[in-house]
Amino acid sequence: MATKKKRVKKNRKVSKEEVNTWELRLYVAGQTPKSMAAFSNLKKLCEERLKGEYYIEVIDLLENPALAKGDQILAIPTLVRKLPEPIKKIIGDLSNKERVLVGLNLIPTA
Repeated sequence: MATKKKRVKKNRKVSKEEVNTWELRLYVAGQTPKSMAAFSNLKKLCEERLKGEYYIEVIDLLENPALAKGDQILAIPTLVRKLPEPIKKIIGDLSNKERVLVGLNLIPTA
C-alpha cells in the first residue's frame, strides 16, 4: 500500500496548505482483504472529499506492533484522524461511506 506523506518540521513557518492538510493514519495487520479494502475505501473517499489536502500513513502492526500503543489501537483496521483536531477513530474496513464521513466530521450528524 502506497502512502502519501508530508511532514511539517518544527521551528519553521507553516504554509496555509500545510495547515489545511488532513493527517490520517490507517492501522492494519498485513495485507489482508479487510486491510486492503479499508485502504482502498479511504483513498477513494479522500480523493472525492479532500482533493489532495490529505496524506495517509499506513502502519502495519505486523511489522511494528509497538506503534499501536501510541494511538491506543485495540482493533484493526483502525483509521485515526490526527489533524484537524480533535482526534477521531473509526474501526473497520471503512465500507460504510456515510458512517466514515460522519466519523471524520465531513458531514454533520442527522
